[in-house]
Amino acid sequence: MDLDLVFLGTSGSMPTAQRAPAALLVRRGGDRLLFDCAEGTQRQLLRSSVGLVELGEIFVTHFHADHILGLPGLFKTFSLRGREGPLAVYGPRGLVDLLGSLKRVVGKLSYELRVVEVEPGDVLERDGYRLAAFAVSHGVPAVGWSLIEATRPGRFDVEAADALGVPSGPERGALQRGESVTFPDGRTVSADQVLGPPRPGRKIVITGDTSPSETIVEAAWGADLLVTEATFSEEERERAQETMHQTAAQAAGMAQRANVGLLALTHLSNRYFGQEIAREAREIFPDTIVPKDFDLVEVPFAERGMPQLVKGGALHRPEPEAVSSAPK
Repeated sequence: MDLDLVFLGTSGSMPTAQRAPAALLVRRGGDRLLFDCAEGTQRQLLRSSVGLVELGEIFVTHFHADHILGLPGLFKTFSLRGREGPLAVYGPRGLVDLLGSLKRVVGKLSYELRVVEVEPGDVLERDGYRLAAFAVSHGVPAVGWSLIEATRPGRFDVEAADALGVPSGPERGALQRGESVTFPDGRTVSADQVLGPPRPGRKIVITGDTSPSETIVEAAWGADLLVTEATFSEEERERAQETMHQTAAQAAGMAQRANVGLLALTHLSNRYFGQEIAREAREIFPDTIVPKDFDLVEVPFAERGMPQLVKGGALHRPEPEAVSSAPK
């Protein structure tokens, strides 16, 4: 099951020539989950190799303009395209009032818009994973989100199955799913006889805007990937504290304490290009990246390696022009 994150907007507060404001798309198998939706998000999708997909769910971290201004346009575009399936939007307390106030802007939609308010500690169960909301510290109603996959059965031991006389075919498939198999001679082989120890699923954590918080360290413990903000560098630490944001060094400190695999820093102030933020964080937590718009991070299962940054991995690449070999 493939799992990756497409960084659609990595700027803080306002767009720059190179970076759009906050938007992040998580792709797991056929699921497409959008976290925050700043102005221009639908255009970022159209510019990317992803395209403007029929999203089923949108997750809002908080209601500052640089995280939600793209919602009305996205809602209207879906309706103009004749969408019929429902769209669910999840966010902290106040989401119902916010989206209710946008009705005059959006007008009548061709589909059902489901609005769900969540509190820290709420969990949304999905097929093979869950989404957990947790508290962040930003001075307004706000939540972060964890995507946590279910534990997987252990690795199948072919030699043990051969020794137990399990034939190739559906019986082995059942055992791999954790089921027991009974044979015509009355013998029963249980899954634990042919499977190794259970293997953990993957875990990614997305904080949105926040100042440093121990609740984030707790929520991110052991995550394969932590995506959090680094609006400022340490020289602007006082400004970060005043605005309830954090510095690159503070974010790196949280990643270190949480024992995460990879730290991805986003929501950069327009005073930075990215390299200086990365250098500051790597002094504390070496496994740090600062993605640009249209970069993606692939998150494999732990036994297949660490999460990897793919620079420009979601950029739209036009088809190469055909070159004729005919004589001119």
